[in-house]
Amino acid sequence: MNGLLLKSIFTQKLKKNEILNICKLKDTQWKYGVKSQLKWFSKNIQEHDIHNLAYFKKKLVGYGLLRKRNFFLKKKRYTYLYYDTLIVSKKYRKLNIGNQISNLTIKTIKKLKLHSILICQKKIVSFHKKFNWKVMN
Repeated sequence: MNGLLLKSIFTQKLKKNEILNICKLKDTQWKYGVKSQLKWFSKNIQEHDIHNLAYFKKKLVGYGLLRKRNFFLKKKRYTYLYYDTLIVSKKYRKLNIGNQISNLTIKTIKKLKLHSILICQKKIVSFHKKFNWKVMN
């Protein structure tokens, strides 16, 4: 799509205005207020989390988040990616931006060779299945 720019960036490389724009975009879907979104971001997002940003004509219109996390099993540490967020501004949803962010997310997961999990609402399971996510009971 002409005018669309996708970029993948670690938290530690994000600028303050990019974080603010992410929180504003998230607040269009989850209406807790931008201040609350910023508070959640600073509390829950770590420096090596991966942010997939979609810009249309320099405006942030889509966002995906992979949170890099660890767990321990039998005293051994394992790393995985938690696909936390996928949001596209309502005005731009017909432009397949969600598909492009999802493709970038899958490429990132494969490149890092890490296991990943996705937790989502039932109504969007079919969307994620297109990208070979498996449903677990």
